[in-house]
Amino acid sequence: MWAALAVPLIAPAIAMPFTHEVDWGPGDFGAAALLLGTLGLTVELAMRRLRDPRWRVAVIVAALLAVLMIWGAAI
Repeated sequence: MWAALAVPLIAPAIAMPFTHEVDWGPGDFGAAALLLGTLGLTVELAMRRLRDPRWRVAVIVAALLAVLMIWGAAI
């Protein structure tokens, strides 16, 4: 799971030398890492602590939607 969360950080790093449309600075990478790390920790905690699968899914979907809303608002 953590490798899948690293892909949104790796993609801009790879694209930056090839195009000027992607211009991330250290703050952008830090904010994205914090956001994705928080999502990963939320998923980890939900999987370990919540026994009811419905609650697991609800917490994970809520966390994912929150991340998408924050990421979308930052664009």
